[in-house]
Amino acid sequence: MRPYELSLSAAADAIRARELSPVELTDSVLERAEQVEPRLRAYATVTAERARRAALEAEREIAAGRYRGPLHGIPMGLKDLIDVAGVATSAGSRVRAGHRAESDSTVAARLSAAGAVLIGKTHTHEFAYGLTTPQTGNAWDAGRIAGGSSGGSAVAVAAGTATFALGTDTGGSIRVPAALNGVVGLKPTYGLVPRHGVTPLSWSLDHVGPITRTVEDAATVLTSLAGYDPRDPASLDLPAVDYRPADGTDLTGLRVGVPRMYYFEQVDPEVEAAVRRAVDRLRDLGADLVGVEIPMTRYVQATQWGLMVPEATAYHQDTLRTVPGLYQADVRVLLEAGELMPAGDYLRARRARVLMRQEWARTLQQADVIAAPTVPMTAVKAGQETITWADGTEEGVTDAYVRLSAPANIAGVPSLSVPVGQDAAGLPIGMQLLGRPFGEKVLLRVGHAYQRTQPPPALAPAA
Repeated sequence: MRPYELSLSAAADAIRARELSPVELTDSVLERAEQVEPRLRAYATVTAERARRAALEAEREIAAGRYRGPLHGIPMGLKDLIDVAGVATSAGSRVRAGHRAESDSTVAARLSAAGAVLIGKTHTHEFAYGLTTPQTGNAWDAGRIAGGSSGGSAVAVAAGTATFALGTDTGGSIRVPAALNGVVGLKPTYGLVPRHGVTPLSWSLDHVGPITRTVEDAATVLTSLAGYDPRDPASLDLPAVDYRPADGTDLTGLRVGVPRMYYFEQVDPEVEAAVRRAVDRLRDLGADLVGVEIPMTRYVQATQWGLMVPEATAYHQDTLRTVPGLYQADVRVLLEAGELMPAGDYLRARRARVLMRQEWARTLQQADVIAAPTVPMTAVKAGQETITWADGTEEGVTDAYVRLSAPANIAGVPSLSVPVGQDAAGLPIGMQLLGRPFGEKVLLRVGHAYQRTQPPPALAPAA
């Protein structure tokens, strides 16, 4: 196995045992990027020389007995919203052309302190305001969408051009591309991972989290990311937690909620079948399956857009008025729509969110986790705008992808997307596990137990 094919955990074990050097691993990842980037375009910026210097420093530190932990010497990608001092942060937009961060974001600083090696900044849908990341091709079929807005991060991990990456998630932007590219994506509980130094889309919905090849890897990264930072008003001061799960697969006594409605409505039959097989596997591991009702589903999309649109417009107010022509058309339309939204609609969306959080808390008293599809269909072709379901109903691609992921953002609960198979075309399918606030250890335990019953995750062919 070539070094770039290793999962984070496998690479960390090899580095710690002095069987693999950070330089060897980083060189392998950079060579892989040279091979596949012309087709996939996962990266906005590749920081090759910086990466080689950091890898050499890590190698010297480890040789001197100063091993920092499981991220030491591990190559990573960071979404192009996340500030790194001296490195461009364009947020995928001409509005930010030439901008270089003066200091590290909290998450970049924490990963740097853990010894991770920055390969580069990954493409995002402009200012994270979309679910396709049009610059980037899907790792399994470059003619299909990568998913968004963290599409570059998901493709980099799936293709072996980063051992792990960070994304942001406002309505599904970590989990959607993770599902479409066959990797793991974790949206943590709101307030668990600080967002200081991360370009916002919607401050009351934004989350930062890891994209990895395995659930174990996601837990390792989350352990380094989580923790209080007063510079983020939403950050919560909580005890430190080691999120890495034990190796067992016994889920006896754990209750897995299976939605009776909503999450399995207007879903591709192959996606539903794969997710239900995965749920049955959880039952085989000892979990009890319980039917649950998902609360206030008729208000999900209205609440999501009612919060996100005015908050995004408020952030972009100055540049929208001074340089509107620098925005891409799809993003500009949404930002302009926010200028026309009545304050009463925003306040009603905020009220609806409070009620939805209360109802989700009641639902999660019935189950320890909820298992459902991450997205209703696999990756559509680039440029496709609508989907026609079996009953003749037509739905916009963005609306379809966000429909099943947005509830976790509104409720602020953690959600983990795990690959659970492929459709007939060989495109990945994802299952999401949703849990109680700050219930990441339970989600990661369940996802890890499931993955231990499956073949090791394979890299995408990057065709």
